[in-house]
Amino acid sequence: MADDSKKLRWYNLAMMAFVSVWGFGNVVNNFANQGLQVIVSWVLIIGLYFVPYALMVGELGSVFKDGKAGVSTWIRETKGTTLAYFAGWTYWVVHIPYLAQKPQTLLVALGWAVQGNGDFVKSMDPLYAQLITLAIFLFFLWVASRGMTSLKTIGTVAGVATFVMSLLYIVLMIAAPAIRGVHIATTNISWDTIVPNFNFTYFTTIAMLVFSVGGAEKISPYVNNTKNASKEFPLGMIILAIMVTISAILGSFAMGMMFNANDIPKDLMMNGQYYAFQKLGEYYGIGNTFLFIYALANALAQISALIFSIDAPLKVLLADTDDNFVPRGLTKTNSHGAPIKGYLMTAILVSILIIVPALGIGNVNEIYNWLLRLNAVVMPLRYLWVFLAFILLKKAGDKFKADYKFLKNDKLALGVGVWCFAFTAIACILGMAPQGVDTFTGGWWFQLILNVATPFILIGLGFILPKIAKKEKKAA
Repeated sequence: MADDSKKLRWYNLAMMAFVSVWGFGNVVNNFANQGLQVIVSWVLIIGLYFVPYALMVGELGSVFKDGKAGVSTWIRETKGTTLAYFAGWTYWVVHIPYLAQKPQTLLVALGWAVQGNGDFVKSMDPLYAQLITLAIFLFFLWVASRGMTSLKTIGTVAGVATFVMSLLYIVLMIAAPAIRGVHIATTNISWDTIVPNFNFTYFTTIAMLVFSVGGAEKISPYVNNTKNASKEFPLGMIILAIMVTISAILGSFAMGMMFNANDIPKDLMMNGQYYAFQKLGEYYGIGNTFLFIYALANALAQISALIFSIDAPLKVLLADTDDNFVPRGLTKTNSHGAPIKGYLMTAILVSILIIVPALGIGNVNEIYNWLLRLNAVVMPLRYLWVFLAFILLKKAGDKFKADYKFLKNDKLALGVGVWCFAFTAIACILGMAPQGVDTFTGGWWFQLILNVATPFILIGLGFILPKIAKKEKKAA
């Protein structure tokens, strides 16, 4: 009985995963990309991609319950150390664009918290703004190297606060026309306006959807802490999918009620969350109260995410690695337990990615949108390793035993794994097409070159460390 009391139930699992995976930014960014057509997109992406993805993660976590390095462990056990190293490298290196944008997001949040509008960042010279962004990043890199974990805790609390306010926004906005007599901004909401046009332009936006629902591998450690995992884990994931679906659909409707889906502001990705809470405060007669609370909470949450994303992915790369692939010098830590040379490597790559866009992209809003879309191209590359691990697991047959199986039919499960792998890869490739700029102009080509080159360069750099490690061992 004592052991059972410590086991997670399906509702615990669903709520933990929901807070971890979902956020208001997912609603805002995809509404900015697709308008109200995103409603049907959410239903399709969650049913055909997110649910099987989460359940596959559950099975992998159940099989390799003692692994320390997540995806890297899964690949090492199913295929070997070489691919495991590249899985770990990918997991770390895809965070470079993420780290390049987080300080920018923090700057936007602080601007709204101090001034109550988005003019502070929007009016800046791009190079000047990116230099400030770089300074913010280097400061928090130093903070992370000092092991200041208390800021992560503060940020976690702030993250929960922004999450709760996001749900509050949906409820209050949907109720606003009835309670406050608010006029709906999108007046032609109909079946025709929510069904996507499945053309090339549409398919270039699905990478953002994949980016929004990804990250389910965070849930894997909890599979073996779930009571009756074979039944309650999939139930928890299905409830999670229902919660995400409801939040995404109602959130998109709420955005369509507040913003005209046929005339979406160009800076909605950068400032949309703050516009939303500013307008909501106006509707309910409390001025900027909602805005300031959300901006401050979001600023603290961004600080936490920045520090955590500097530290955690690097430790995943170095925690369970082979010295045939990673030089020993890279794993040495300072007195605070931070791999300081790994931090230096992070600083160099992120600094380049912060400064280079300012040399060819016209304004801060375009840089923000470009970096966000680049993240949608690069970050899902780590999900490919999850699906590859699952495919290899199914091909191994009865070699590995699992308390929980996604599907009893291994051939069907293998097919679903191949589908998710292919879908992710195609979404990333199509997402490389620049959006929001005139086609075939200088800015369009500049963004296309960066979109194509960045993932290849980041992954390609992973071939350098094994060569250095080999020379190091030979010299020793």
